[in-house]
Amino acid sequence: MVKLLFVCTGNICRSPTAEGVFRHLVAQAGLDGRIGADSAGTHGYHIGEPPDPRTVKTAKARGVDLSGLRARKVALDDFYAFDHILAMDSGHLEQLRRLAPADATATLSLFLDVLPDSGLRDTPDPYYGDARGFEQVFDLCERGAAAWLARVRPDR
Repeated sequence: MVKLLFVCTGNICRSPTAEGVFRHLVAQAGLDGRIGADSAGTHGYHIGEPPDPRTVKTAKARGVDLSGLRARKVALDDFYAFDHILAMDSGHLEQLRRLAPADATATLSLFLDVLPDSGLRDTPDPYYGDARGFEQVFDLCERGAAAWLARVRPDR
């Protein structure tokens, strides 16, 4: 099984959106059990909490259910349990590189590196903004998740 971990700060906005969208696409492709996904935060601010209500509302309006997701913090085991750990922005990528054990097996990347045409490297943080920011993040996560799925599909 190919496994991806999406990482942002508190695991309540960007990373659960990416996880939920990715899982939705995996299910649509009939690849459940062959590709797995999870999300986590670099900080433990919201451990055990559901995604931000604005995140849930945006995803639900687009047909993606995030209700079962709960925030967690990145653990050292993640660097061995996942094939790809995808940071939602450059700051988190640097944090992950500092946390990664020298013998870690996961590949660390920026989530949006698969979308060079987007003009963005960092997924914007919508937390302090309005509903438009959550819509923008969802749109980017849809495109990024589709590109990551195409990259890791075991049947291609």
